[in-house]
Amino acid sequence: MAIYNASELFSENVFTDAVMQKLLSKQVYEHLKAIRDNVAAWNDDVADEVANAMRVWAMERGATHYTHWFTPMTGMSAGKHDAFLSDVVDGKPLFKFSGNTLTKGESDASSLPSGGLRETFEARGYTAWDPTSPAFIIGETLYIPTAFCSYNGEALDQKTPLLRSMQAVGKQAVALLHKLGMSDVKTVYPTVGAEQEYFLIDREFSNERLDMQICGRTLFGAKPPKGQELGDHYYGRIRTRVISFMEELDKTLWSLGIPSKTRHNETAPAQYEVAAIFSTVNIACDHNQLLMQVIRPIARKHGFYCLLHEKPFEGINGSGKHNNWSLVTDTGVNLFNPSDNPENNLRFLLFVAAVIRAVDKFGDLIRLSASSAGNDLRLGGNEAPPSVISIFLGDHLSSIFQAISDGAPLHSIDRSHLMTGVKTLPLLELDDCDRNRTSPFAFTGNKFEFRMVGSSQSIGFPNTVLDTVVADSLEYINGKLNNSTDIETDAKSVIAEIYQKHGRVVFNGNNYSDEWKKEAERRGLKSYPTTREAVETLLERKNIELFEHQQVLSEVECVARHEILLNNYVNVVSIEAGTMLEMLHRQILPACISYCGSIADSNNSLISAGHASKAASQSLAELVSTVDGIYDSSDELENAFHRLSDDSSVSEKSAMCAEILALMSKVRGYCDAAEHLVSSKVWPLPNYMELLYKQ
Repeated sequence: MAIYNASELFSENVFTDAVMQKLLSKQVYEHLKAIRDNVAAWNDDVADEVANAMRVWAMERGATHYTHWFTPMTGMSAGKHDAFLSDVVDGKPLFKFSGNTLTKGESDASSLPSGGLRETFEARGYTAWDPTSPAFIIGETLYIPTAFCSYNGEALDQKTPLLRSMQAVGKQAVALLHKLGMSDVKTVYPTVGAEQEYFLIDREFSNERLDMQICGRTLFGAKPPKGQELGDHYYGRIRTRVISFMEELDKTLWSLGIPSKTRHNETAPAQYEVAAIFSTVNIACDHNQLLMQVIRPIARKHGFYCLLHEKPFEGINGSGKHNNWSLVTDTGVNLFNPSDNPENNLRFLLFVAAVIRAVDKFGDLIRLSASSAGNDLRLGGNEAPPSVISIFLGDHLSSIFQAISDGAPLHSIDRSHLMTGVKTLPLLELDDCDRNRTSPFAFTGNKFEFRMVGSSQSIGFPNTVLDTVVADSLEYINGKLNNSTDIETDAKSVIAEIYQKHGRVVFNGNNYSDEWKKEAERRGLKSYPTTREAVETLLERKNIELFEHQQVLSEVECVARHEILLNNYVNVVSIEAGTMLEMLHRQILPACISYCGSIADSNNSLISAGHASKAASQSLAELVSTVDGIYDSSDELENAFHRLSDDSSVSEKSAMCAEILALMSKVRGYCDAAEHLVSSKVWPLPNYMELLYKQ
């Protein structure tokens, strides 16, 4: 094993502050810092010097090309690669990278999802350099993080609304902190630590399955004899081949400045997790996009196929992307740190109250932000939070808010220690509350964990929504405290009012239970079981007004996103249905019919020899019945699929998706039953045992 210096490796391929200080003049470096801190305006002189320094640094490290790297509404990263080569004079190349080229690029906006904002004849779109997120090198290319907007200025990406939402929540948070006497705070920014779950499958097997190649998940697969029942994979010994992959992944991530900290086996067989340390939300989003970009080719080098789909295998846990969200000041204060006595921490209580109000008032948007066809298969399946949005505070914090709401006196609670009964083990101080892994939005000590986000999603939109809805609540609190002459009394009054009105969203119990579903309905909390239902909430007037007021999304941008999300949902369902039919007609049905023939021939031979077999006859009858079920249900699916492919509107097509998905489930049921009846030597697809256990 090669020995490397972790300190030297970290950020070695990143255009860091240290690199900029070395290559830029002091005046330009200080001005660039001021631009990033929103206290200075942009100017071209800064851009020219930064661009030239970037080129020199990148070319010294072997780079020949650059790309404006952005995240369109596909959810994946994108960019075209251009060489630094600007001309050839007397056979010698000239290399140049100007400030204008750094700050502004152009892409075909009509070829990427725009929700009707851009027609084919309106192709121009712009990428704009984001100086708050550092450039980096992969291979021989310099990647420059950028925003992506249409010719008319509408956001066509994940980054632009996210940056707007960061400004919105920061503005309101600073205003509230100044009211509380923290006048030294100039900036508040949201931070995120994203946990990424994924599956690793032997590439030899994945190459034999069209569903995994096209859809990123299995559309067929009988339940194996052993799944995750024993809990032996979670936190277990990491297999040699897998740890080799993880080590290379960490080295790559560290070289790109991504603070990957945790790696471990997850609950399901062949499932794993990588988690990063907190960063500002914009950088954390770029880091997670970059993680998803590099993890697949690294897996391929080690003979694996990496699955980021939310539900690659039926009957075992799917994958999420737990989004740990908090607010931090430029002076280093985490506003969700309760301190030793949260009941006396007015600042903490006000900010948590803002979150309670936001989650109750805009739970539909929070649910929408984690919606996708893939995530619909995962949510609510006793492995991920259900579609009813609630917030977990724990009994201690809940009792504090209830006491304030009731006007009752507040009492400190002595923290207890974990008693193991073993004298040699240290005393461990218990946290204020347990962790509730069934809650969609749980307070976990000094942050809120949004557990609904799907593993293949960009975290851009979920955090845009969180920033925006909390900005709205902070603005509401600021309005209540304007002209206050007794800030402590008035703040407690606001907290009490918020908890009385919005405390219904707080639930500390088991979100998977049937009792909670009934209780949530009694409380008036809505459920949005599928993406199709959740997407419609984006067009509700209160939500459009929220985004417009906070200057995060205009009405036309909301309408466009509604169209994009709905169209993507329909396309995913359509692609999966088409793939299922292809595999049925070209692989599964021929294999089943052929095996029926061989069983029938064997049975006839036994009968001719005077040894009629009851077992063979029954097996043949069961298999024939199952194959007939496959044929009939696939015929139903094909008819529905053709209707989905007609010229109906995207809204009409989305309404048909429920029927398509139900028929796909019906077809799968017959096929999975057939897999148990057909010899493994004949079955045309690698089975779940091979996929999940042969690594």
